[in-house]
Amino acid sequence: MGYISRIKEEIAVIRQRDPAIHSNMEVFLYPSFKVMIHYRLAHKMYLKKRYFLARWISQRAARKTGIEIHPGAQIGKGFFIDHGNGVIIGETTIIGDNVTLYQGVTLGGTGKEQGKRHPTIGNNVMISAGAKVLGSFKIGDNSKIGAGSVVLEEVPENSTVVGVPGRVVKRNNVSLPQEEMDQVHLPDPVKEDIAQLQKTNTELTNRMIELENEIKKMRQQSHKE
Repeated sequence: MGYISRIKEEIAVIRQRDPAIHSNMEVFLYPSFKVMIHYRLAHKMYLKKRYFLARWISQRAARKTGIEIHPGAQIGKGFFIDHGNGVIIGETTIIGDNVTLYQGVTLGGTGKEQGKRHPTIGNNVMISAGAKVLGSFKIGDNSKIGAGSVVLEEVPENSTVVGVPGRVVKRNNVSLPQEEMDQVHLPDPVKEDIAQLQKTNTELTNRMIELENEIKKMRQQSHKE
């Protein structure tokens, strides 16, 4: 894909994902646009083993945008970073198509691995603000990572992850349409567990009251006899 075509693609992606953008000219001011243009160039230099130049380009972009993408990372089409300040993407990260990241996301390693140290992100994945995905495992296609979650193990396709550490909630293995890829409508397994405990506690309490009443009746009958 040529340079002009790449710019047009980046503009189209940002305008599609961010309703705050009102014109193509605004896109040129957007951190996601700036960092991706720098990343594509840095990645080319990295593949040519011009590592210093690649890092110089990527670090220059990081200073300008607050988004740090290692030039060795592999990023597919339709990639979008909303706001983006504090986003970090490690060297061996692989990102599929139509992925959305929000501010403060880290795609990093644990510091204990060699070779492939960073996560692989599938297609049509959304990772919400402040989430941390650490390690060389895969986030399956059509998955959502909730805000502030810390993901330390593989996530199946069509799943939602919330919490610290991240807990997987299946979504009936149905692909998520683009309009559902938001940070708000996420299940809360902790809340569901508490609700279940409250229900169980109520049932046990009611059963105890019934047993106490039965015992009272039995005692009253024995006294009469």
